[in-house]
Amino acid sequence: MPVVFLLSIALQVACAVHVVRSGRPLYWIWLILIGSYLAVLVYVLIAVLPDLRHDPRGRKAASKALQMIDPQRRRRELQRRLELSNTVDNRRHLAEESLQLGDYTNAQELYQGLLTGMYVTEPDFMLGLARAQSGQGDHVAARRTLEALIQANPGYKSSDGHLLYARCLEELGESEAALEEYRVLADSYPGEEGRFRYGRLLARTQRHAEAKDVWQAQIRRAELMPGYYRRKEQPWLKAARLELAQLGEP
Repeated sequence: MPVVFLLSIALQVACAVHVVRSGRPLYWIWLILIGSYLAVLVYVLIAVLPDLRHDPRGRKAASKALQMIDPQRRRRELQRRLELSNTVDNRRHLAEESLQLGDYTNAQELYQGLLTGMYVTEPDFMLGLARAQSGQGDHVAARRTLEALIQANPGYKSSDGHLLYARCLEELGESEAALEEYRVLADSYPGEEGRFRYGRLLARTQRHAEAKDVWQAQIRRAELMPGYYRRKEQPWLKAARLELAQLGEP
């Protein structure tokens, strides 16, 4: 059966399902079946695209699709905004997007430019700078930035900042100090990364029995969580299972 014919059927079925779910008049189904590609195109333009614009899930899906096709699109838009108006908010948004894209050099320059005047000790900017420094492998500078952040903002709390500090200690070879930080994160971090990294550092320091206990408890705990949580944290749970398998645990 020709591929073009199969594609036509698939598109017609998808549009017919949309007709039923959206509560549109059923005569649309007959038009779609009779008109093939032309009817599908008309229906998409008249019904599907407007629905996507008004449906938060549709807008989110469309945004993800655009991001996959052109990952630099949002950064170009933010760069244009900054060129039009050199505000703190526009620089912050561009710095955050640079971090997301892994452009740590540009992110560092932007955050350093933000940390002046009344924002010289802004904790979110200092954390962003530390993330950029760590992303470039400069864990000494990242640690120094995080320590300066806490000194200037003793009441500031950030699970991501705490995790980054523990990772810096680990990268710098300060295993015992890193384990102390990870031990706290194993109970407080809102996700599985803290628990996984705690177990992994225990294993790296030859404390295999403790590492097994951490990973097994992590997996048991995750089994009690809602499905969406397990899906979101799947990479860390999978990593924990792989580490257990290497230690001979089922």
